[in-house]
Amino acid sequence: MSMAKKPVKYSLVDAFTESVFKGNPAAVCFLEEERDKKWLQGVAAEFNISVTCYLTRITESHHNLNSFHGTSNPRFHLRWFTPVAEINLCGHATLAAAHTLFSSGLVDTDVIEFVTLSGELTAKKIPAISNCASASNLQKGEAQDGFYIELNFPVNPVTEFNFDETSQISGALNGASIIDIKRTQNGDDLFVVVTSGRVVEELKPQLDAIVKCPGRGLIVSGIATPGSGFDFYSRFFCPKLGVNEDPVCGGAHCTLAPYWSKKLGKCDFNAYQASARGGVLNVHHDEQNQRVLLRGKAVTVMEGCVLV
Repeated sequence: MSMAKKPVKYSLVDAFTESVFKGNPAAVCFLEEERDKKWLQGVAAEFNISVTCYLTRITESHHNLNSFHGTSNPRFHLRWFTPVAEINLCGHATLAAAHTLFSSGLVDTDVIEFVTLSGELTAKKIPAISNCASASNLQKGEAQDGFYIELNFPVNPVTEFNFDETSQISGALNGASIIDIKRTQNGDDLFVVVTSGRVVEELKPQLDAIVKCPGRGLIVSGIATPGSGFDFYSRFFCPKLGVNEDPVCGGAHCTLAPYWSKKLGKCDFNAYQASARGGVLNVHHDEQNQRVLLRGKAVTVMEGCVLV
């Protein structure tokens, strides 16, 4: 690889948490010049965390060509890479990107628009959410003051799945009792519902077996433990894309929200991702418009430059 003309500034941000070293870390790289896909993938492999994302500001001249949007909000191209592949959608890295832009002063509005492989997505800076469960009992660490960010994402609907393969999937989850299996329309993940949130927490996934399961990854969810302050728990395993377990997966909640909305008869949820790092999401399912609003906090942990 040739030497870059300019170092690329990056921030490492813990998303869907208000405590450092919790939630899901994402590297946010701000590009001032075009980089080829080989470089983008190489940097993501070097960071070797679940997702590295790349921001490129859409210039005013380009913006004017899109004036039919009728908005003066700042717009950025946004791409997401795991250590081994580019992906079409990532919630936690989008939250991290928005947090970086809002915190750095690179934008002076409360709304940012992202142009992505999944269409146009918005991120909005919002005040504290009064009904969002505190996870202080679940997330130990230094509490950080900060604003919430609301992401507006498309629903990822589910389709039916062949139950003949239930035993294979249960085995991959170390024998967990399964009460429902669906398949996501976008991303081709399996969505597995188990008997309780406690089962989700205590799962011991067999990663070699998960790789052999149909689909891309495995979303596992169960109704939350009573008194926890949450509505449902989840975890997401995706070893096929180099992410054995995603600490907090915003995109999975685009499937979780409509599913639990039907099951629980409500549209607003406090959700907990029960990975080792843990993460908290406040989620709204907009059934009429087929959108999911994901709300959470983020904390910047480190900043630096990519020199190559």
